[in-house]
Amino acid sequence: MSKAQPLILIVEDEPKLASVLMDYLIHNDMQAHWLHQGLGVIEWVKQYNPDLIVLDLMLPERDGLSIYRELRTFSALPVIMATAKVTELDRLRGLELGADDYICKPYSQRELVARIKNILRRTQIPATNTMELISTDPERLEARVKGQVLDLTPFEFRLLHYLVQHPERVYSRAQLLDQLYEPNHEVSERVLDSHIKNLRRKLEQLLPEHDLIRAVYGVGYKWVLPS
Repeated sequence: MSKAQPLILIVEDEPKLASVLMDYLIHNDMQAHWLHQGLGVIEWVKQYNPDLIVLDLMLPERDGLSIYRELRTFSALPVIMATAKVTELDRLRGLELGADDYICKPYSQRELVARIKNILRRTQIPATNTMELISTDPERLEARVKGQVLDLTPFEFRLLHYLVQHPERVYSRAQLLDQLYEPNHEVSERVLDSHIKNLRRKLEQLLPEHDLIRAVYGVGYKWVLPS
């Protein structure tokens, strides 16, 4: 499957809705693939590596939330959650899990395509601006800012390296802990906040003009591309 155009995976159990969305995506110079149930989504993602997923939460065989949780154990690709649930609590639950966006059915196809384009623009920005300032070497556990070695603890390095590799993506505290600590290693979110505070302080000493790690109220943190 060619990746010359963005590849969008639609996981949706309503054939008519999926068909219309696929037509809109193709008309907007994207590739689209449709899966009608939850089983098989993870395997398809691992094989074809789509650029974004539109994921219905109410699916046969396997629900969207469990798919999303497994997806986040190995991939940071953007996800837009779609569901007939319309309460604010449902929307907040999806966003707090780390979804890039949340849309309620029935939705405008044009609006959803516009949201997809916006997310793709944001997530596919080359990190050249970051790399001009900061480089990370996982083998040496070494980070450099403008060529100068940054004095970091092993966890601070892993945290910095992970955020730099996924610019502009919002991660909840739980997601960051899951990614950066071994399974069954119990660490409180307050400990993560302390590491973030120390890392920001060290970065600000060398880059006082940039606020690179930004807190997202009620959710977590993201790495901001320098302007």
